[in-house]
Amino acid sequence: AFQENEIKLLTAEIERLKNFGCLGVSPSLEGLRDENAKLKYRLNFLQKSLQEERSKTAKSMININSCLQEIFGAAIQAAYPDLENPPLVVTPSQQPKFGDYQCNSAMGITQILLKTKEQKVSPREIAEKISKNIPANECIEKVEIAGPGFINVHLRKDFVSKQLSSLLMNGVQPPAVGKRKKVVVDFSSPNIAKEMHVGHLRSTIIGESMCRLFEFAGYDVLRLNHLGDWGTQFGMLIAHLQDKFPDYLTVSPPIGDLQAFYKESKRRFDTEEEFKKRAYQCVVLLQSKNPDFIKAWELICDVSRKEFQKIYNCLDITLIERGESFYHEMMKDIVKEFEDKGFVQVDDGRKIMFVPGFPVPLTIMKSDGGYTYDTSDLAALKHRLCEEKADILIYVVDSGQSVHLQTVFAAGQMIGWYDPKVTRVAHAAFGVVLGEDKKKFKTRSGDTVRLIDLLEEGLKRAMDKLKDKERDKVVLTAEELKAAQTSVAFGCIKYADLSHNRLNDYVFSFDKMLDDRGNTAAYLLYAFTRIRAIARLANIDEQMLRKAAREEVLILDHEKEWKLGKCILRFPEILQKILEDLLLHTLCDYLYELATTFTEFYDNCYCVEKDRQSGQIVKVNMWRLLLCEATATVMAKGFDILGIKPVQRM
Repeated sequence: AFQENEIKLLTAEIERLKNFGCLGVSPSLEGLRDENAKLKYRLNFLQKSLQEERSKTAKSMININSCLQEIFGAAIQAAYPDLENPPLVVTPSQQPKFGDYQCNSAMGITQILLKTKEQKVSPREIAEKISKNIPANECIEKVEIAGPGFINVHLRKDFVSKQLSSLLMNGVQPPAVGKRKKVVVDFSSPNIAKEMHVGHLRSTIIGESMCRLFEFAGYDVLRLNHLGDWGTQFGMLIAHLQDKFPDYLTVSPPIGDLQAFYKESKRRFDTEEEFKKRAYQCVVLLQSKNPDFIKAWELICDVSRKEFQKIYNCLDITLIERGESFYHEMMKDIVKEFEDKGFVQVDDGRKIMFVPGFPVPLTIMKSDGGYTYDTSDLAALKHRLCEEKADILIYVVDSGQSVHLQTVFAAGQMIGWYDPKVTRVAHAAFGVVLGEDKKKFKTRSGDTVRLIDLLEEGLKRAMDKLKDKERDKVVLTAEELKAAQTSVAFGCIKYADLSHNRLNDYVFSFDKMLDDRGNTAAYLLYAFTRIRAIARLANIDEQMLRKAAREEVLILDHEKEWKLGKCILRFPEILQKILEDLLLHTLCDYLYELATTFTEFYDNCYCVEKDRQSGQIVKVNMWRLLLCEATATVMAKGFDILGIKPVQRM
């Protein structure tokens, strides 16, 4: 609409310039000719852009819930034009006898009329008035008023059939989201010189999945890894490096186990006074950018990066590294900016800042002149808002950091870096990973579980599961077995995390996550391979399916066909909900519902009919095979958003 309006304005402006004679040859009109050329260029660009947008929108999956909200919004506006911001509640019906969707706005409108106009009107009467004002549309077959004032909505079968055909021909296209916004996601963020442990698992998996969702929805996504790669701990690490590998500047030091190297340097720092003094000197030299010390720092960082990358490769994680060191040069200006605005006060040599509504101040400079995590987090926030121009900024960080992050966000708002009505800054908090004893997940010796060990154990358990099912004997080739092992192992670890509400703690259990019954990746992956196999076993290839999608009408006469068709088309509204609340378990619940709904359909509706004696195929119900294909297509996109790689054979 915005582009169409601008095109009208530009067309009118070109006509105005024509009237000034700008297309003539007079030199005095050169400026007008230039202006005309610019306007024509802009007009052509907008027209092309609008054409592309319309083409994309035509292929996009329709969010049926949003469509119904528009329809009922118009009906409520027509029925009650004086009502400001009336409640608009449209939800899928829980039982088929109540239709396909319900509009439950009448009860809320009753309360508003009573409070604002002192009118006592029954919800049923309001529901009837809304129903009479429903505008002409292509999706509603009929509405019924039930109970105190629920409006039950029955969808048109030809509408649902048409949407399914569009899905099959165009693939799973994201619903239109309007202007392309920039999203910055801060996730994973391990510390240099320390191994990634089970505590990093949730941020890494949740953050990756959020990025995939926003990318699929058409946003411009920047994936940032806020590494802990700067600070006083590097002093002791560099001092220890100098002692253990004095020729580190010319010969690359063979640091095999960085965790052990870190522990050795920490022990010396805590017990050797001379070493401690030298460690502090190393910090000063590092921060003053001494080349030899920068080289030592880079060596230590590189060893860590290689270890982190092994895990990112396993889990198929993509990140851009932008650690604390990236923001170091900006911190001086951050302190000055808050001082200039009068927000800073000195407390025992430290520079601190109280943010309204938060009892604990931010420390932006220590008494020795050094900076803190508060300073680097403020610098990162400003850079992301003011340099990266983020429209949406998401921090995937554990719940324990909630107060700290909210204080930092409030400080950014206080100084005017962003307006929360315009820019969304969110903390996507998550709970901790628990062992089966419901305590923090640890090894038997009480150490934190190394993430690489966890992934290797997952691979071993997945292979054991496949061998228990004798998949290694006759079903799968060696290459297919390896692909299935990786898919199941890493898919199950990711899904076990994502299928729980991220706000809650969750119990890590290989036995539960590898169970092929219930809401697990093992069950869904197996269900997916079975669905994909139906057409293959009927000797129907992709080309035949594409041809059928163009020519066949999807018949939805059987109740299970109808139920499955509607379930498939709920995918866009599920994604829209997650874009708003960032709760990915909703997608997992939906995929499980889709798989179980498909099983009901498959058990009741023959897709391929065979002769009972010979086993020969006698009939292929192509419209049902298309329903199978639509189900698999949506499941595949759901898996992709969750970062799970299905296989064709399992």
